[in-house]
Amino acid sequence: MTTIRSSNKDSTSDRYQRYLPVVQYLASQTSFDLESAKQACESELPGFVTRLVNELVQQGWVVRESDDTDDFCWNKGRGEFSVNKWLDEKLFGSQIKVAPEQERPRERLLALGAEKLRTSELIAILVRSGRPGESAVMAGEKVAKEFDGRLEELSAAGRGELKSISVAIEKTAYCQIMAGIELGRRVAALSDEKITVKISSSSEAIQFCQHHFARLAADAKQEEFHIVTLDTKNQVIDTHQITVGTLDASLVHPREVFRAAIKDAASSIILVHNHPSGDPTPSREDIAVTDRLTESGKTIGIDVLDHIIVARESAISIRET
Repeated sequence: MTTIRSSNKDSTSDRYQRYLPVVQYLASQTSFDLESAKQACESELPGFVTRLVNELVQQGWVVRESDDTDDFCWNKGRGEFSVNKWLDEKLFGSQIKVAPEQERPRERLLALGAEKLRTSELIAILVRSGRPGESAVMAGEKVAKEFDGRLEELSAAGRGELKSISVAIEKTAYCQIMAGIELGRRVAALSDEKITVKISSSSEAIQFCQHHFARLAADAKQEEFHIVTLDTKNQVIDTHQITVGTLDASLVHPREVFRAAIKDAASSIILVHNHPSGDPTPSREDIAVTDRLTESGKTIGIDVLDHIIVARESAISIRET
């Protein structure tokens, strides 16, 4: 019987050399029993051989011939098994740190700035660490490819969906990705608020609302009612959420709407709400709310300039319908 010897050093390259002869022996056998494998690899710890065989079983490369024996055979339906490819994915594919430093996303970010990184690299940094056979870089590439051309939809992806794309996206990685997206939104929103925006027409109101309420149009699962407050020069002061739920004249009380406007010392306001259905066509209730708030505004001296309905594909002005 051939005796197979391997190194017990801890470096990645030495780990490769430790795994290599054991995997080569197993791959050379059409079928094998666990005890024979341990004897053939007698210089290796028996537990190491057992764990390796179990890993191959979990991945579907090897199958147990019967439930009550330790006899195994290779699963022909799994495809051709490559020793070197399997080891590369297990030992080198799971660690970003084995890549040249200039190719690591974090090092590239520090050297070049975040704006120079590809989307896949930014996602890899959020994923942070990989799993056996799947590095954070590989996970970033898979997610970026899946959401290519529709990156805005990533925020709505669930844990199960991302895990099905990459096994490296466990609970922690998922939370980090979602936190990164939300933080980016908040930073962008604050930056927008510092830019003076003047709204002088319905088309400008639509343009502003489509940009500022993009999340509301794309992601919201129920109707939300907001207002935009403006000064005497029709410059945007702030935005305020008033209600969440089906738009109803009895729920959108003028007191709540104009309290926020009075607090901002607004000269006028724009009403905004979304249609989760994707169709921005105003309903009879939408028009009734607009008319009621317009009349209330006249009483207290705050004009309702428009009512914009935003949806996934487009937005419309009730004043122009």
